[in-house]
Amino acid sequence: MKFSVIGCQHPHISIFIKEMLDLGYECVGIYEPENRSLVETIAGQYRLKIVDKIDPLLEESVDVVGCASINNDKITIIELCEQYGKHIMIDKPAVTNRKDFERLKAVAERGKIQIGMLLTERFRPSIYTLKKRIDDGDLGEIVSISMRKPHQLNPAKRPLWHFSREQSGGIIIDLFVHDIDLLRWLSSDEIVTLSCHAAKNILPEYPSFYDAAGLQLVMNNGVIAQLYADWHTPDKSWTWGDCRLYVVGTKGVAEIRLEGDPFIAEEDLLIEVSDKKELTKITKINPSVTITEDFLSRIRGDQGLIEHEDLLAATEATIKADEEACKVNRT
Repeated sequence: MKFSVIGCQHPHISIFIKEMLDLGYECVGIYEPENRSLVETIAGQYRLKIVDKIDPLLEESVDVVGCASINNDKITIIELCEQYGKHIMIDKPAVTNRKDFERLKAVAERGKIQIGMLLTERFRPSIYTLKKRIDDGDLGEIVSISMRKPHQLNPAKRPLWHFSREQSGGIIIDLFVHDIDLLRWLSSDEIVTLSCHAAKNILPEYPSFYDAAGLQLVMNNGVIAQLYADWHTPDKSWTWGDCRLYVVGTKGVAEIRLEGDPFIAEEDLLIEVSDKKELTKITKINPSVTITEDFLSRIRGDQGLIEHEDLLAATEATIKADEEACKVNRT
């Protein structure tokens, strides 16, 4: 199998590139007309050929395309891949508005190609282990799920499109897609209701850029959830974001410190406590496949851990939250 890369606006695409190369597949080239610094860095790291036209990356010998273009351009590339019969793995988010979501849904429903999205959190050993413990009943019936996902902004290093809601999708669509996917997966259920707030505290020169958001959700089985994200991780932080995930059950409580703890360990930590068991560090289990292997198995016709319905459900929920969000502008 040969693959190519169309669009290199975010380093997340290197996950797909590395995993494909590790599996022995050949990259025929990478195309990125604007972010020359990033594409040259990634091409140099993985010894990829930079091309100045898309055509060679859609030739008959190419089976799969990776894409990390500007967010609102991805749907056009997805449709182009469908036209040429190429499966595609994209960085999140897939689309930035309702109209383009309908285009994405139409491609998925036609079923000519498989669309993958780098919803990599499911494949973290700590989260994968937590999912197994939930399914095995170790925490009892789930009461609530909470996720805290602060991010470091570094505005001088961001491309201008990052600050445009039209191009990036904004904080709700861009950042919450991971968390909503995890919420559906961990709870094994669907969202019934949601409400959202977003706040603008900085950068008045970018009117559509909001920097903090909170989302409240209720699942069909009664699980309640709170999701939070912001762009306010301090410059002196030991990590890009001190991200946490909490699950409360009737038999116990679990927490994942996704970026570790500078006073304990650098790797992510899964800890649990219950009425019968003191606070314990849980040994993590590695998933049997990578996200890329999971996607390739779907291309072969097997069931994947992430299916079209998962990326569509998570994407539509972020769009609904963004459409209905109560916005506070403090600038």
